Amino acid sequence: MILVTGATGKVGGQAVSRFLDAGVAVRALARGPASAALPEGAEVVRGDLADPTTLDDALEGVESVFLVWPTLSADHAAPSTIEKIAKHARRVVYLSARGVPAPAPGTPEQDPNSILGSHALIERLIERSGLEWTFLRPGGFAANTLMWASQIRDTGTVRWVHGGATRALVHERDIAAAGVSVLTGTGHAGARYVLSGPEALTQIEQVTVIGEAVGRAVRWEELPPEEALRDLVDAGWPPEAARGIIDGHARMAMFPESATSTMEELTGRPATPFRQWAADHADAFR
Repeated sequence: MILVTGATGKVGGQAVSRFLDAGVAVRALARGPASAALPEGAEVVRGDLADPTTLDDALEGVESVFLVWPTLSADHAAPSTIEKIAKHARRVVYLSARGVPAPAPGTPEQDPNSILGSHALIERLIERSGLEWTFLRPGGFAANTLMWASQIRDTGTVRWVHGGATRALVHERDIAAAGVSVLTGTGHAGARYVLSGPEALTQIEQVTVIGEAVGRAVRWEELPPEEALRDLVDAGWPPEAARGIIDGHARMAMFPESATSTMEELTGRPATPFRQWAADHADAFR
């Protein structure tokens, strides 16, 4: 039995479907099972990673966990939750993030209020838990460009920051496929896999590709960093995390994110181009 957390999200939902297709018994964790809308064949169990006392039923009889963590929002409960998982399961594949430094003497600690700091916290807790573990470290999610959807629909212009920031965006179904491959295979214990799409594009190029997918030109308008920071905070992001996003994009404008071959090595199939992701999600931008 494999437990998938974050099962109603983009990656977790894809993972549930792929485990079922592979004939694997899968249980999906959801805070609201009645509205989970998961495929037939998945056992849906109520539970919340932010409250480890709710996880006993979900973990009963589970051998492995595909762990999608609610970054930052559940970090207060992380020590108890990882301890609870380790009491039941033998192995875990954790959906981490590219850029989390491998533990080494002298490595500076990540800001615990940042996205990378959250992932670093969970990685360290898992490493100390006694679980057999594998970390998937994707770079930019292609799905994060959905934040531009309302602007594209309403104005045909994306107002955002650091248009030259370059990432090899990864399709959510590829991340799920990598997780399924690791959990249904062998030889992955202790591995940290950096996942990416097949090509690196600037944000301006990403916007152009989305425009081609929807059949009309989409413009980029550069936003000053402080204005972009205010927009993120106004949208509910903690100030430290919002600043980390803006600063991270500035770094990727200077030091572009490279593509890796890990996806094909794990799944036997090349990573999905961003152009295909945009075509798959074109209706969201129309």
